[in-house]
Order: sequence, then structure tokens, then C-alpha cells
Amino acid sequence: MGWHSNREFFVSWEELHRATKELARRQLPAEQYKGVIAVSRGGLVPAAIISRELNLRTVDCVSVSSYDHNEQRDDLNMLKDVTATQDGEGFLVVDDLVDTGNTLKFLRQRLPKAKFITVYAKPAGMELVDDYVADLEQDTWIHFPWDMHLHYVEPLAGQEG
Repeated sequence: MGWHSNREFFVSWEELHRATKELARRQLPAEQYKGVIAVSRGGLVPAAIISRELNLRTVDCVSVSSYDHNEQRDDLNMLKDVTATQDGEGFLVVDDLVDTGNTLKFLRQRLPKAKFITVYAKPAGMELVDDYVADLEQDTWIHFPWDMHLHYVEPLAGQEG
């Protein structure tokens, strides 16, 4: 999806926090989980909130590159693998959004026993996520709070996928 899509959805910090706390509530009881795996970068903030709400101290991160700024590529690149688990058993894999589902397809192969949760879901990727809070139409571009400052702000490090 390109930068200038038909629809845009702006998420505030408060809305993201509220929706992520609801996602955490749905995962209770917390004792069934060993930890959280954040999908970098979008899943980092939701994973921190979920780990706090569920009192899970083991937090790992997986980094998969699938976007060049605002365009999703077909090829995926594992930049950092998880170390806390071999197959994901007992872990929540947390991302901000499932869009086309390419990243989650890739990660489900790597972590087949994990539970995959996202704050937001689009139709093309919904079947790949085990739980989410809000669904959006496929052609909606989501502006997360870390991307905004009254207007879009380029990352300091440029466009390093």
C-alpha cells in the first residue's frame, strides 16, 4: 500500500495504550505464558505494555524486515532471531498490526507453538493472528503515535528498512 491511500487512521498514545491493555486482558490468565516476543519495531511498545500487564519478565525480540518505509516487500529478511525459545511454546508474539500477513506467516514457521497477537488487523492477515483488538479495512494506512509529530517526521537514521 502506498503512502497516499484512500483512508488514513491516526492512533494516539492513549488509544494505543487502551487497546493494548484490552489485548492483554484477553490473554489472562497470565500464568499460561513464559514470556513475550516483540516483533520489532512496531510490536515493541505493545509488547512492553503486555509484559507489564501480564507481569511477564521474559521479553525477547525478533526483527524481520518487510517494509521499505511505507511499501511492503515480498521478500522478508530475519535481522534478529529470538533466543528465549526454540519453537515459541508458552510465548506471546506481539506486533502492532497484521497487514498482508507476510511477516506472521514467516514467524509462524519459525515459532509454530507461539500465540500470535496484534493490536490491529486487516482482512488479508486476520487468519494468521490468534487475537486482535480492532480491525481495519485493507486500504487503510495506520499512523502510529511514534510516527507522528503534528505531521509525519522522518526517522533520524533515514530509511534503513
